[in-house]
Amino acid sequence: MKIYLDGRFVDEADAKVSVFDHGLLYGDGVFEGIRLYGGNVFRLDEHLERFEYSAKAILLDMPLTRAQWSEAICESCRQNGLKDGYIRAVVTRGVGDLGLSPWLCKQASYFVIAGKISLYPPEYYENGLAIVTVPTRRIGPASLPATIKSLNYLNNILGKIEAKQFGALEAIMLNDQGYVAEATADNVFIVHKGEIVTPSTFQGALKGVTRSTIIDIAKDLGITEREANLTRYDLWCADECFLTGSGAEVIPVVKLDGRTIGTGKPGPITRRVLAEFRKRVLTEGTRI
Repeated sequence: MKIYLDGRFVDEADAKVSVFDHGLLYGDGVFEGIRLYGGNVFRLDEHLERFEYSAKAILLDMPLTRAQWSEAICESCRQNGLKDGYIRAVVTRGVGDLGLSPWLCKQASYFVIAGKISLYPPEYYENGLAIVTVPTRRIGPASLPATIKSLNYLNNILGKIEAKQFGALEAIMLNDQGYVAEATADNVFIVHKGEIVTPSTFQGALKGVTRSTIIDIAKDLGITEREANLTRYDLWCADECFLTGSGAEVIPVVKLDGRTIGTGKPGPITRRVLAEFRKRVLTEGTRI
């Protein structure tokens, strides 16, 4: 595998960062997870815009322009002979000392990894997930807004660990008010009486690129879509539920906290949305 690291391509074995990099020491940096489908980098410009906003929010100067990022990402796919895959773009604060002070980091470090990903076995897309709600709460927007895709994912990781302890592959995370924020790595949608509903980003949901795609799909299919405050009760009593994310794509949920959702099988609206999503990933974006 070839890794694009600080302006040049290196072999995987040589792709290293310093132990003094603040991305490692403090999670001080931002990232994007992007998908490649049939040679098409899905909604690359939208991903790069969010990437820039995350960096701006933590006062981190981007080392590359958007056009340079786009070329680095596409070339990473070409260098590794990929037509389908997952791309991770990362910027760290760079090398500093053992203190917190980011201004002592002279230069940001950055890299692009283009490889494969498979979060869930195929049968879960056909039959759906059984998930749980975990005790760890989503960090509130007054502390670290979920709209920032920072390298500090410990909150989500704790939720993922708790999900595994309960025997689930994914979990719902609530905010401090008890409303549904998101899953540990995905956005949450429900279908209730023919309407698609998702938590607001103000409740701790990431402004997901796949999330925005689903909202566009709902409009194009003539399905009413809205944001709302959702509790676990709303998910338990939903007709359908599904999760979305660049890694997970669109995956049905058929059980939460031991309660069957709807018929216990992926519902018709979920299937329509998933079918349309799989068409769009081949056309909306940037060809490598």
